[in-house]
Amino acid sequence: MAEEVSPAVARRRLRLALRDARERAGKTQQEVAEQMEWSLSKVIRIEAGDNTIAPNDLRPLLTFIGIKDRAVVNELMAIAKIARTRQRQAWYQRPEYREHLTYAMRQQIEYEAEAEAIWYWSVFYMPGPLQTPEYAHANLESFDDEDLSEEQRHYRAESRRLRREVVLSRLGELKIFALLDESVFRRPLGGPDVFLGQLREMHRLAADGLIKVRMVPFDFVASVTNNATFDLLSLDMADEGSEVLYREVGVTDEIIEDRTTTRRHHARFDKIWNDAYTEEDTIDFMRGRISDLEALIERRKNPE
Repeated sequence: MAEEVSPAVARRRLRLALRDARERAGKTQQEVAEQMEWSLSKVIRIEAGDNTIAPNDLRPLLTFIGIKDRAVVNELMAIAKIARTRQRQAWYQRPEYREHLTYAMRQQIEYEAEAEAIWYWSVFYMPGPLQTPEYAHANLESFDDEDLSEEQRHYRAESRRLRREVVLSRLGELKIFALLDESVFRRPLGGPDVFLGQLREMHRLAADGLIKVRMVPFDFVASVTNNATFDLLSLDMADEGSEVLYREVGVTDEIIEDRTTTRRHHARFDKIWNDAYTEEDTIDFMRGRISDLEALIERRKNPE
């Protein structure tokens, strides 16, 4: 089975297995740290998925937390090798990105590269991997100076470019459903020229059937829409338990893997999706906005 596991799934499966086994054994993270002669922070990072674990460390850890079945041990050892290789090679694990991307962002990027489906809900701007480089730059520039340094802006803009390359290269095997508030289609982030380029790209992706996009119009009134922006990613569409949630809340962000929470967000997404504009009507709306922006830009170039 291990040879069929994707790197992101392998890392997630391993850390969840270790955490669950430790809890079943009644061991604390501090007890694991003392037994393995590690720091407590190392145990926390391993269970959070921020650190991988070497096979030589994994085997005694499995014994300590009660995993002794040979088949299970062999499976976890094989999965650990897949997970460890991926972490060493990933661009987002390089020091310059680790310094300027949050832990949740790095997890999200890893899951995007392996996901089978992504559901985006946004009320302010286009989803990150679907942003053109110019739009992404304008979006990052819209943050207050105290929020992001110039260096942070640079690496986050670069990370969006790299994420975009990965996501667009996987369209077809990766299914994308983007549910966007009408304000996203009307807010000319970056100015008319930049926004026109972004709308043309979204229109192309949707009209060519590469992604599915639906708009929530201003006159749609329902408390169910009172959600922060979130991305819901499925690592295996046949397994509801493989869904993870990336959510921006206030001035922070987080990855949530609790099945109750992901199921609730998916149900809310589906309800709004079914009540929103159809994909055809959304494409028509984008076409109208593109025409309006083209006319505006032409008038500015050739005022009467």
